[in-house]
Amino acid sequence: MTQQTVERLNDLRLKTMANAYLEQKNRGDYGTLSFDDRLQLLVEAEWLHRFNQRVKRRLKNAKLKQTACLEDVDYKAHRGLDRKQIEDLATCHWIRAGRNLILTGPTGVGKSWLACALANRACREGLNSVYHRVPRLAQELKLARGDGSYLKVLDKLARCHLLVLDDWALSPMEGQTQHDLLEVIDDRAGGRSTIVTSQVPIGKWHDLVGDPSVADALLDRLVGKAIKIELKGASLRRA
Repeated sequence: MTQQTVERLNDLRLKTMANAYLEQKNRGDYGTLSFDDRLQLLVEAEWLHRFNQRVKRRLKNAKLKQTACLEDVDYKAHRGLDRKQIEDLATCHWIRAGRNLILTGPTGVGKSWLACALANRACREGLNSVYHRVPRLAQELKLARGDGSYLKVLDKLARCHLLVLDDWALSPMEGQTQHDLLEVIDDRAGGRSTIVTSQVPIGKWHDLVGDPSVADALLDRLVGKAIKIELKGASLRRA
């Protein structure tokens, strides 16, 4: 009966539950538990395994630049981080509400790290995240236009719950690049969340976009109702 039960569980693709069932059979201390308690433990083992597998898959697809977790935030580094605000961001309510987050500050203060930590939390909360450096994304969109996959790439960027755009405004946005980025931001406006990190203060972004009308549209969609955090201090890379 035990072997038949294990085989049936495996046929149903409940391998973790099958292993947990065998563990219960081999350990005498489970005999004191009720049927309901033992069943609950079996179901919990299978659920936890599948949950962890989904998180791993989301993290793999996110392609985050850094391995970062909000639990490791260092509030002693005097970077201008507010613990209460970070704890509020950790709930991911802002992502579910479709709000954007803008992280600005000098190089090395942890903008990319914090963005990746928030994306990591989103993946653990059941939300899909995708990381891109803006200069490289601009090149990918340019190539996509050439090989016919442009709309497919835009659709993928539009559907993820959280898009991280790292190194925004490192250089002027001109030509087709500014229009491509507007397409990305416009597709997500009001429904999906975007994290933008930049060394350049928000007040200077408009001047870095070649077409003033495109600049107006970008800033309206990206900055309007965004949460803004300005990081300060010396570079942590020199610490």
